[in-house]
Amino acid sequence: MITLLNYIISRTNLAESSIKSTIKLLNEDCTVPFISRYRKEATGNLDEVQISDIVKYKEQFDSLEKRKKAIIKALEEQAVLTAELKQKIEGCMDLITLEDLYLPFKKKRKTKAESARKNGLEPLAKIIMSQNANDLESIAFKYVTGEVHTIDIALEGARHIIAEWINERTDIRNNLRNQLERHAQISTKVIKAKIEEEKAQKFRDYFDWSESLQRIPSHRLLAILRAENEGFIRVKIEIDALKALENIDRKIIRSKNACADQIELAMADAYKRLLFPSLSNEALSKAKEKADEAAISVFAKNLKQLLLGSPIGEKRVLAIDPGFRSGCKVVCLDAQGGLEYNETIYPHPPQNDSIGATKKIASLSKAYKIEAIAIGNGTASRETEAFVKKIQFKNEIQVFIVSEAGASIYSASKIARDEFPNYDVTVRGSISIGRRLQDPLAELVKIDAKSIGVGQYQHDVDQNKLQKQLDVVVENCVNAVGVNINTASVPLLSSVSGIGPKLAQNIFNYRNENGVYTSRNAIKKVPRLGGKAFEQGAAFLRIKDAKNPLDDSSVHPESYKIVEEIAKDEGVTLQELIGNEAILYKINLKKYCTETVGLLTLEDITKELKKPGLDIRETAKVFSFNQNIKSITDLHSGQLLPGIVNNITAFGCFVDVGIKESGLIHVSNLSDRFVKDVNEHVHLHQQIIVKVLEVDVARKRIQLKLHK
Repeated sequence: MITLLNYIISRTNLAESSIKSTIKLLNEDCTVPFISRYRKEATGNLDEVQISDIVKYKEQFDSLEKRKKAIIKALEEQAVLTAELKQKIEGCMDLITLEDLYLPFKKKRKTKAESARKNGLEPLAKIIMSQNANDLESIAFKYVTGEVHTIDIALEGARHIIAEWINERTDIRNNLRNQLERHAQISTKVIKAKIEEEKAQKFRDYFDWSESLQRIPSHRLLAILRAENEGFIRVKIEIDALKALENIDRKIIRSKNACADQIELAMADAYKRLLFPSLSNEALSKAKEKADEAAISVFAKNLKQLLLGSPIGEKRVLAIDPGFRSGCKVVCLDAQGGLEYNETIYPHPPQNDSIGATKKIASLSKAYKIEAIAIGNGTASRETEAFVKKIQFKNEIQVFIVSEAGASIYSASKIARDEFPNYDVTVRGSISIGRRLQDPLAELVKIDAKSIGVGQYQHDVDQNKLQKQLDVVVENCVNAVGVNINTASVPLLSSVSGIGPKLAQNIFNYRNENGVYTSRNAIKKVPRLGGKAFEQGAAFLRIKDAKNPLDDSSVHPESYKIVEEIAKDEGVTLQELIGNEAILYKINLKKYCTETVGLLTLEDITKELKKPGLDIRETAKVFSFNQNIKSITDLHSGQLLPGIVNNITAFGCFVDVGIKESGLIHVSNLSDRFVKDVNEHVHLHQQIIVKVLEVDVARKRIQLKLHK
């Protein structure tokens, strides 16, 4: 019988002691961010990725064990469970092997083999499989009775039973799996009735396609499967059938008599009707699962980069949701993102009130002491940016273009309605644009991550796996940055380690009813927030201007006494110690080691004390597109243009160069060397210079190269 520890060790390169400690902490309801940040001594300094792997394999093991118990129970009820079979089941390390063991005993719907058994043909099948009978027709004649009217029907029924036996042999199934894994080709054919449809044209590269299933890139497989699901192509998995049958033949045939002839017919039937359909579907499912993992990984990396995008910080922002006919929605936000004013201006056609709009923006900027302007990157974005940059402001005001992705989802959500019940979706959308500039993370957590639109094929991959991975990314990002408990929304608080939606609502309600939190200890007064939740979450919650400066740091409350001891030993106050690098660099940390607190934790503490509350994110930078580029027709080969990376895929990245269509930098054009991971060369919202390689106006495609 395998154990959880052995299962995880076999799938990772992690130390046994690290895995043991991590499992213990997980069983104590500790979160991944808490374990990776505050239990480094216990885990041997595992990071969040390694701990997440342990979580994943722990869940896989639990599912495997649950299935084993169900199978053993079913076999016991059938009275077919032997000690040998039970040992094999308990020793299984994967679901495929487990299901193969169960296959001969699995209750089947009505099959040809089952009908043959009911007609009493199983003894004949056994005689044929023995390959010892000399006069097979005479033997078969004895079974001509009832529903079996002829010798041919008797032999056919026996072959159906033999075909089922062949299908249930683990060695044969594994051999065919191996052939599929190494040699399977995936091919496509267009459905002729659909070939002229407009929607089909985006899949025209796959109207007649063939390549190795093992080597097909994830994005191409997902595109092919989408085309099949939408009814434009047929997909087929193929291998050399003759070679596959030869391999089965070698395992079964050991004579050259009439029995062997019948077995060969049964083998061909088993391969065509049972083995290949089942195992080719399994191979395609495994390839799809692998493609899903690759796509989800890209999506997760993109989301992390987006969530950790550069904030402008607590500055007063004027945000504009641009538009032509319906005008530009304008809001003024205070430094904490609170709405102070909203209005609609019409600087563009058809109204063309640019003079009135100019006066309004100038007066609002003065009245609300605006420090930055955020413009959504949708319709009329470039025109609005050009309009704003012509305005003469008394003070220097930076102008930023902000991604609107998912803003419409937020503005119509319950969260937005609860935040701004007296305003319509257009005002809420503008507020979201402004807040994204102030703090992308705090605003984007309010939106379902799948609606943000980073990555590809998010609707084609396993939705449960996608949601689970994205939830992990959000949680890790929120806890890496930390949360100001006195300004955070419920969605942001919900992602804090150990908190969750219900406690987040309680924290929010308590703040509204009792005023701001003045210390981390005050959090304990929140209804239903017990010791475990405080242990898991307190260090990720920040209290600005707290009496104890450690409350605005990532130092865990359980370590406050150590910091106080260090300050006492150095003859300084806590306030004098924090930020005093001269003292902090010379401290002998070994002096403060205990059974539970080691050098890893102490090094983290001193690092935080040197620069308490330091935001890991870069500061937002102003960016301008080439003002001469208005549409795709303005592009030509050889141009060098500024651009912003707005999506990353497995095959390259898309770049916004200031027009409606984004250009593609294929992986081959990211570097002169082989590119294994696009994220190693660019990241989301990175400001880069690109070279235009090719422009296809008809297909609205732009090929770019990263210019260095």
